Amino acid sequence: MESEKLALLGGEKVIKTPFEKYNPIGKEEVDAVKEVIESGVLSQFIGGWGADFFGGPKVQEFERNCEKYFGVKHAVTVNSWTSGLVAAVGAIGIEPGDEVIVSPWTMCASATAILHWNAIPVFADIDPDTFNIDPKSVEARITPYTKAIMAVDIFGQSCDIDSLMKIAEKHHLKVITDTAQSPGAEINGKQTGTLAHVGGFSLNYHKHIHTGEGGILVTNDDEIFERLQLIRNHGEAVVGDKGVQNIVNIVGHNFRLGEMECAIGIEQLKKLDYLVKRRQEIAERLTNGLKDLNGIKTPYIASGNTHAYYVYPLVLDLQKLPVSRARIVEALNAEGLSFAEGYQNVHLLPMYQQKIAFGSKGFPWSSDIYHGNVDYSKGICPVAEELHDHSFVSYGLCTHELSDNDVDLMIEAFHKVWQNLNLIK
Repeated sequence: MESEKLALLGGEKVIKTPFEKYNPIGKEEVDAVKEVIESGVLSQFIGGWGADFFGGPKVQEFERNCEKYFGVKHAVTVNSWTSGLVAAVGAIGIEPGDEVIVSPWTMCASATAILHWNAIPVFADIDPDTFNIDPKSVEARITPYTKAIMAVDIFGQSCDIDSLMKIAEKHHLKVITDTAQSPGAEINGKQTGTLAHVGGFSLNYHKHIHTGEGGILVTNDDEIFERLQLIRNHGEAVVGDKGVQNIVNIVGHNFRLGEMECAIGIEQLKKLDYLVKRRQEIAERLTNGLKDLNGIKTPYIASGNTHAYYVYPLVLDLQKLPVSRARIVEALNAEGLSFAEGYQNVHLLPMYQQKIAFGSKGFPWSSDIYHGNVDYSKGICPVAEELHDHSFVSYGLCTHELSDNDVDLMIEAFHKVWQNLNLIK
């Protein structure tokens, strides 16, 4: 029948109307911002010691609400999650020339936040099931220069934080969790991102909750908390009057989040449980519809984890399929989907391949502050590289507001393509 002909080959699309874009902003956020604007207090930060060093009323209300929601002692807001990562690396006392182990499957800021402090990113491989950093690979990368691990809770579920914390304790390391994509997910009943020395979440526009830009840092360590606040807001001008003795890495930054963004965040945080639950319902429906298709590995959820599904990840078993990944994705997207091939391997970016960051002479790798010999050549992360190059595909669940009918159309598109795979070799 003509209706069964692949769109790629001239047939009709399964999905004829684009899905509605994801937008969790409602009247509550509009009213909250209106209240802030009418107050005239759009920011209340002062880069000097005093009550306003900590920001205005909405900043502090949002931080206290985050502490309660995430079950942590301290929360610090920042103007982006990139700023949050920079602050976190600085707050744990990283020195120039130190090595920090990080995942290659992450947004590039995870690694550049390390370079910001003239330290050296060292990339460990990922687990083939969760796509999070592999603790065995982490331990194999430890050298005398290693001072920290940055674990990324990629796509929506926690890394193996218990194993990583044991490794850190054994080797006297600090652990940062980059949970940009996984707020609201849990591991063994606790909030993802809260079990390291410092962690946090992104509030970027396409995350589960957003304020346009922004981030939330969380920690149970009093000293790290103070240092995060200092790095956020020109701490070098504050330490004298505040009586701070440890001024390592307290260099001038303005990482401050405004009152309007925090007013939005207060309302968004109230919605997080529902928004995550809805993503889980969508993913479960999608998985049930795809699980019997030959050559597809649907998302794996590690024991004790829940998944927030920022991304819906799939792995294709190409030995069971008669056609390439590229051709499959082309056929799916012709039916109205928007699947992507692979995921960025940060260690293969030009910055790391050429070891060029600050200036033209290879600083900090080539300088006398670094005594290690880090390797960024292709092949150091074989699992991450194979998945990226050949078998991984994904759909951004936080890009669209999907109804059950939309999900059923997605499933229909998959089945249609799978029934016609032999026609698109």
